[in-house]
Amino acid sequence: MSADMEGVTGVVDAEDVQPPGRDYERARVLMTEDVNAAVRGAYAAGATDVLVNDAHGPMRNLLPDLLDPRARLIKGRPKPMGMIEGLTPEYDAALCIGYHARAGILGVLSHSFMGHEIEDIWLDDQLTGEIGLFHATAAAYGVPLALLTGDDTACNELKAWDPTVATVPVKFAKDRFAAELVPVAEARESIETTTTAALSRLLTPERRSGPRTLAVRWQSASVASHLTAIPGVTRRDDRTVTVEADMLHLYRLFNLFLRVCTAVTSNPPYC
Repeated sequence: MSADMEGVTGVVDAEDVQPPGRDYERARVLMTEDVNAAVRGAYAAGATDVLVNDAHGPMRNLLPDLLDPRARLIKGRPKPMGMIEGLTPEYDAALCIGYHARAGILGVLSHSFMGHEIEDIWLDDQLTGEIGLFHATAAAYGVPLALLTGDDTACNELKAWDPTVATVPVKFAKDRFAAELVPVAEARESIETTTTAALSRLLTPERRSGPRTLAVRWQSASVASHLTAIPGVTRRDDRTVTVEADMLHLYRLFNLFLRVCTAVTSNPPYC
């Protein structure tokens, strides 16, 4: 289970998701309770082990003392596989809790990994963001993505990739920092029941072998220039780099890109 924050029930603003925002501490509780709803749903479906990866920002957001004690937690960073850390082929399913739409989509707190720093990402020439890369990497492990929760634009983005995956919209985007919220109790009940249903009808993903091509267009030409020091990375233009590798290597390499970008830029808040 990978837990992001922008798509959590009740969250709409940077003050909710960035420490020391005035509502950040409250949003940590909301995030933890969305995860707990999914954990309850997973165990109702017969799960015997649930691993949760804190995948947002500092990756120290979930509150261990409030987390369902049946779940194990990966907390902190850096992690070689970032938002997908901990996933291995031994797991029967992956879940995305609190996810958001990619950069350029008018969704709640939409961006791709680093806010302003990444303008676009393409996987095999298909525009993507965090959702598409997660789906592709999980499939490369042979693990089906069973569920995603977030706003309606995040749910629609996943459905475009794979219409078989269950989604739970916990809010409906009005703009990038505004949404019509599903009542908290209703949202958590829906997360729990949909998780149970989704895990009861898992489909085996189509495993795609061989190299895939990742392209990333950065805000800064300096980032692209630095990344060409990595073997196999080339520049398509001043701000766009491309690299070809198998999907698991690409995802790990992309997390290295993020660390290089952080070192090269000041990386201002994405909002």
